[in-house]
Amino acid sequence: MAADNDPESEVFEITDFTTASEWERFVSRVEEVLNEWKLTENYVEKTSPEKGAYINGSWGEQSLDIHFADFKFYITHHFLKEDCKTENGKSEEDMLPLAMQDLLCMHNDFPPRAHCLVRWYGLREFVVISPGANCEAIISESKCNLLLSSVSMSLSNSGCQVPMFVQIQQKWRRIYAGECQGPGVRTDFEIVHLRKVPSQYNHLSGLLDIFKSKIGCNLLPLPPVDIAIRYTYILQDWQQSSWPQQPPDFDTLLGGEVGGVEFGNLPFGACEEPISELHLATTWPHLTEGIVVDNDVYSDLDPLQAPHWSVRVRTADNLQCLLGDFITEFFKLCCRKESAEEILGRGNAEEGGQENSDISSALSKLTEPAAQVPLSKLSVSSMVHNARRRIRRHRHVDESPLHIDMLNSILLYLFPDAAVEKSSDKEKTTQGNSCHFLFPASPQNLFLQLKSAPCDSLTYRLALCLCMVNYSYGGLAAVAHLWQEFVLELRYRWENNYLIYGLTGGPPDLRCCLLHQKFQMLNCCIERKRARDEARKAQEGNRERERKVSGGRASASTTRETPQGKSWDSWSDSEDEFFECLSDQGEMESSHSETGKDSSKLKADGRLHPYNNMTLLHSAELLYVPVTQEPAPMTEDQLEEQSEVLAKLGTSAEGTHLRARMQSACLLSDMESFKAANPGCVLEDFVRWYSPRDYVEEEVVDGNGSTVIRGELSARMKIPGNMWVEAWDTARVTPARRQKRLFDDTKEAEKVLHYLAMLKPGDLARHLLPCLLHAAIMKLKQEESVENIPSVEKSIQQAASQANKLLHSANYDYKKFVISLLEEPEVVVLGAGQARIGRIIHRLFINAQRAALLAPVDDDLEPAAESRKIPDFPPPAGREILLRMCVPRPAPYSKALPQRLFCVLMKDEFRLAGAFSADTSFF
Repeated sequence: MAADNDPESEVFEITDFTTASEWERFVSRVEEVLNEWKLTENYVEKTSPEKGAYINGSWGEQSLDIHFADFKFYITHHFLKEDCKTENGKSEEDMLPLAMQDLLCMHNDFPPRAHCLVRWYGLREFVVISPGANCEAIISESKCNLLLSSVSMSLSNSGCQVPMFVQIQQKWRRIYAGECQGPGVRTDFEIVHLRKVPSQYNHLSGLLDIFKSKIGCNLLPLPPVDIAIRYTYILQDWQQSSWPQQPPDFDTLLGGEVGGVEFGNLPFGACEEPISELHLATTWPHLTEGIVVDNDVYSDLDPLQAPHWSVRVRTADNLQCLLGDFITEFFKLCCRKESAEEILGRGNAEEGGQENSDISSALSKLTEPAAQVPLSKLSVSSMVHNARRRIRRHRHVDESPLHIDMLNSILLYLFPDAAVEKSSDKEKTTQGNSCHFLFPASPQNLFLQLKSAPCDSLTYRLALCLCMVNYSYGGLAAVAHLWQEFVLELRYRWENNYLIYGLTGGPPDLRCCLLHQKFQMLNCCIERKRARDEARKAQEGNRERERKVSGGRASASTTRETPQGKSWDSWSDSEDEFFECLSDQGEMESSHSETGKDSSKLKADGRLHPYNNMTLLHSAELLYVPVTQEPAPMTEDQLEEQSEVLAKLGTSAEGTHLRARMQSACLLSDMESFKAANPGCVLEDFVRWYSPRDYVEEEVVDGNGSTVIRGELSARMKIPGNMWVEAWDTARVTPARRQKRLFDDTKEAEKVLHYLAMLKPGDLARHLLPCLLHAAIMKLKQEESVENIPSVEKSIQQAASQANKLLHSANYDYKKFVISLLEEPEVVVLGAGQARIGRIIHRLFINAQRAALLAPVDDDLEPAAESRKIPDFPPPAGREILLRMCVPRPAPYSKALPQRLFCVLMKDEFRLAGAFSADTSFF
């Protein structure tokens, strides 16, 4: 009683059961997700999935995070993307959910690339709840049951008919438990996973016993079980195949290199067999219980008798591919910032400074208008040869980054004409002509798209050699050494008038890379220089003959004329003097002023040939085409520089006038040549030859009534301040050979050589990168053309940015088969083991079996069945058996529902994935 009167005894706790627990919140969240994904709406499929839909179709998934208290889960919706679903609001009560229909579908058994639940249960749509990242696995039985209860409650409350699974145990075991609910039916998904296969279940008959006992149907007789079986055989022994690369030949200069690398040829292929395994799957898709026998004593499952064969290949991991390695190392070279001087060493600072000052003096002397002292001691050639001697003196031959024999071989490959003795003019001409060959056009003009260089050109070969040297023969230092020697060879050719081998004639091709344009510019300079020297020699020969004929008179006359001015041949920098014809201009100007009133009495000079038998407008003399200077060739960087200079002049009247004068240098030169070739001509005569459209002719009637043709300048030529009129008035009567050169080849050649000498190896690699990629794509095309594989062809087209697809045709079944192996996850062998491809695969397994058991291999004779002591196939690496039937469960009077058991038997794994349906209305 005392206790009852105690006030503390009146305090009690109240539990509020209206507050949601963590479990209820979790169930509610799952239901919200199902409604958000619209999985609670019931759909009826018009038809079952087509055959191959699981393989060729596209699979999608969507995922969200959910929490059970502080434990994180992922809920993921996997589904096959289809457009054939139609909403049906009046579905019949006996209509089974789609998942239960999929359990019995035989069109998509054993899909090669899909979620494991798709392979085991044949589902096209399902939801999986799995532990989040860095969360422990669901191992305890109580937690598993709690999650399964949550799934069952969510499906029941939401009315969702999509099966839902929970991943339990460790993730690597791939164990799922799940449930699917429909109107009056339910399917439970269960999985058993063991390390070893129990001996009593190592065959079909034992698995049938498990399946029937699990169903527990008392209906007699039981309907037959539908069976699908797949055995997988793995081939790993490739001893009978050839080497993927040529073995190294240590007797050659490039000995020790795998793949037979040689100058001008990029390596291709892998250093090891790219295919690590070949999987042959033999399938019996539609069998019935009682037709086939497979127990611990006897088996009818002979792989050669399987109606369906399919093959897949597994490639090796971290495969070393030669072409990819070469290009990767070249990419790394492009990122280097060191100069050649830093890489090869600066040498003696004092000698280097003296050398640079000497070269600067030589260049300044070369560019002076009239040199009064010989340049024999200050020539660039002597400076370069002195520098080469100093380099060789400070760096021993054995210490060179690139071995001397290798260097000579590369230079001989780059300049094959160097093997010919360069002593006679005849040989020079031969070498010059060899440079003007036409390169074979690459397919689809690939070099134009990549802006590289033509195949087999000097730039193209240089890129290949630098790539090989960088990868195999010294890396960055060897590249710098080779480039230094390459530039010295170019300077030697410039100074000795040898055309550069491997370049087409003409001005720089702006469609090619900048380095190729620089080489072409240097070649243009050599051509101009050779032309002057040949003209000088020809003129000297003519003078010599004149001396012999006229005695000493011609010599005296020549001696008197020489101080007055220099002729065209005086521009040859092979002489000790560099001369610009400034005095000629004064001479011609004075001559022009003296005879201004009667310019027709001037002696014509620099004529080429008459022009269409036209005559001058103010005289009866024929109109001659003059000998003109060729326009100065320019590379793209020079054009950009010129454009920038012109753009900086602005849009003012003065800037516009100055810009026009700068752009009319070639026009002025042609006008002066035209005046020298046609004394007494006028601007109209020049326009008739130079720009006929600007000279308008029309028929008029003269005073005598006869029709005559009269012409006049076009309207644009009559505009006040026209540049043509101004240029014509300022043009002197000067033939092309006495004009100031539009193209100073000496100056341009030295600019090119200086540009090349200052290139860093990294910058050089970036210039040559388009050529290397061009060569790599051409190598891929060369290898692909042998097999004609569209998937590789498509990759090449993407790499080259080509718009048109190359044509291809597969003439043989095996070629189509190989193509499919590269494009598809698994390829069906038509005709199975009896077809041509099947026999080839069969022979591969026979050879591998005999090689493994050290038995002789006879490739010519088919082994007789009775004499086979060695099995043709190894024990199957994996056996998959699929059992299906539709029986009433759990009672004989229940609705007939689909039952399914997928069995996996491997060396270290035994898995049973069962889906067992039950009637929840009549049980």
